[in-house]
Amino acid sequence: MDRRDPPPTEEGWYVLHDLRTIDWDAWREASARKQERAVDEGVEYLEGVTGVDGDDGDSAVFSVVGHKADLMLVHLRPTLDDLNALERRFEGTALAEFTERASSYVSVTEASGYTERARDYFDGEVDEDSGLAQYIQARLHPDLPDAGYVSFYPMSKRRDPEYNWYDLPFDERAEHMERHGDIGREYAGKVSQIISGSVGLDDWEWGVTLFGDDLTDVKDLLYEMRFDPSSSKFAEFGQFYVGRRFPPGDLDALLAGEQVPTDEGDDADAAGDSAVTAALDALGVDADAPDGAHGLVLRSDADAEAVREEVDGLRGNFEHYDTHILTEVHADDDGTAVVSLWETESAADTAQGFLEELPGVTDTTAGPLAGDGGADATDDEDDEGDAESIREELADLDIYAGKPHGEDVYALTLYSEADPEELQTEVDDLSDGFDRYDTHIKTAVYKAEGADPAVVSLWETESAADTASDFLADLPGIVRQAGDRADDDDTAFGTMGMFYTVKPDYREEFGDQFETVGELLADMDGHRETNLYENREDENDMFIASRWDSKEDAMAFFRSDAFGDTVEWGRDVLADRPRHVFLA
Repeated sequence: MDRRDPPPTEEGWYVLHDLRTIDWDAWREASARKQERAVDEGVEYLEGVTGVDGDDGDSAVFSVVGHKADLMLVHLRPTLDDLNALERRFEGTALAEFTERASSYVSVTEASGYTERARDYFDGEVDEDSGLAQYIQARLHPDLPDAGYVSFYPMSKRRDPEYNWYDLPFDERAEHMERHGDIGREYAGKVSQIISGSVGLDDWEWGVTLFGDDLTDVKDLLYEMRFDPSSSKFAEFGQFYVGRRFPPGDLDALLAGEQVPTDEGDDADAAGDSAVTAALDALGVDADAPDGAHGLVLRSDADAEAVREEVDGLRGNFEHYDTHILTEVHADDDGTAVVSLWETESAADTAQGFLEELPGVTDTTAGPLAGDGGADATDDEDDEGDAESIREELADLDIYAGKPHGEDVYALTLYSEADPEELQTEVDDLSDGFDRYDTHIKTAVYKAEGADPAVVSLWETESAADTASDFLADLPGIVRQAGDRADDDDTAFGTMGMFYTVKPDYREEFGDQFETVGELLADMDGHRETNLYENREDENDMFIASRWDSKEDAMAFFRSDAFGDTVEWGRDVLADRPRHVFLA
C-alpha cells in the first residue's frame, strides 16, 4: 500500500451514547402521581429498547458516577434514523420532563484492515464462515456485554507538526496498531470493548466503550496503554464517563437513592449455578476453581475426536489468559461434551462465542460455580423441579410449558382470542428473531375448528424456551386453553401430539380418522376437550392438544388399544414420526 493510504474499513451499527442529568429539585417537588407516571413510562421505554438482540441492535442503561451525568443510555441500531427515533421516543415520556441532556455522542461500529489477514478479508479473499470473518462481523454487530461497569470516552489521533498520525507511513501505523492490540488482548476476558468511528459524525474521531466487572481492570488496561507510543505520542482523549449497569425495573430504586442493581437477580444466578454444577458433576469434572469462577458445558453431536482436535487448537489460545482454568472434551452415553472453566463471567462469555462454533454444538449450559449447585439431586428430581419452576412462572400468563419425557424438544403453547391475522403478523416478527438461534425449531400459528388459535414455539433446550416465553407472553389476547376450568385448573393435565405432518394425499383421510378418535375420547372418564390444530401456513402440519382431569386419565387413553391402532395406522399417512409432549 502507498504510505499515505488509509486502511480499508467496514461499518456496522450506528451507536448513540445519550447522557442525561436528572433535575433532582424538580423530582423532589413533584407529586407522587407524577413521579409514579415518570417511573412507569421510563421503565416501559427502557424495557422496550433493551434486550432487543437479533438484527435490530440492542440498548443498555447505566447509572453514571460523578457530576457529568446521572444516566447513560447506550443504543446500537442498524440506521441513524433508528437512533433518531429512539431519542424522540424518550422525549415523549414523562421521565424526560425530569432530565436534561448533559452530552451525547454519535458514531458507527468500525473494523479496519491494518493487519495482512484483515486486508485479505476486505479484499474478499476470506470465506464468510471463517473465524476471521465472524470476528469482524462480531465487531460490526456486537452484543452489549453483560459486564456490570462501563467506561466511555471519545478520542482522536494527533495531527501536531511533530506527531501527526496521518503523516506516518502505512506500515508504521500498522505496527503501532498491532502493538496496541497486543496489550488489549492481555485483558481478554476481563475487559470487553466496542470501537466506533465518528469522523464526520461527531467532534472526535472514535468512541471507545469499555465493559468490565471490575473497573480497576479498565484502569490497568488504559494505564498500560498510555505508555504505548500509539497513545503517548499520537492520541488525544475527551471526557470519560463511568457507570454502573442496571435493569430497567430498577429505575424506581435509582431515583429513590438506593444502590442499583438491586438483589432481584440472585435467584436467577442461583438457578444458573445449579444447572452448570449439575452438568459438571454428571461428567465427573472436579476442578479446583476459585470463588466466583464460571463454567461452560457444551453438548455436541459430532464425534468426540473431531471435537477434541478443534478444542486443542482453541486451548492454545485460551491458555494465554490468566483467567483460564481448563478446557477439555468428555465423551459419555449422551455424546460429546466440552467443558471450559474461567475465573470471571466476562472471560467465560468471550470463550463461549468461540466454543459455540465447534462442530455439532447443540446446547450450552453456563453459570457460576460457587456453591454445591444441588449436586446430590438425581436427574429426575432436577427435571421435575425445573418443570415445576417454569410452570409456576408461566401459569399466570396462560402459557403452557411442555416437559419432554425422553424427547428432544421443549414446547411452549399459548392460545389467543386476538384477530388471527394480527396474531400471525406478531408471531412472524418473533419467529424471524428466534431463527437467529440454533436451538429454535419453529414458531407458528395454528387454527382449530371452534377454538381459539394457538401459537406453538418449539426449542431444543428448556433454557431457550424459557427465554422465548418472555417474548411470547407479550402477544395480544392470551387466554386459557379450551377445556380448562378456572375452578380446578391447577389439577389439569395436558398432552400435545407434535409433528403430525400428513402426506398430502392422506390429508382428508387423517381428518376423518381424527373425528373417529374424537368420538372415542368423548366417552372416556376425565376427558375435557381435544382439538386438531392446523398450521395456518401449511395445512399438512398439525398438532393435537388434549386436556384431562388428571395424568392418570390421559395415560389410560394412551394405553388403550384404540390409541395403539391409530398410531399403527399413522405410520402410512404421516411423513414424520409424531412425538407426544406431556404438559406440566
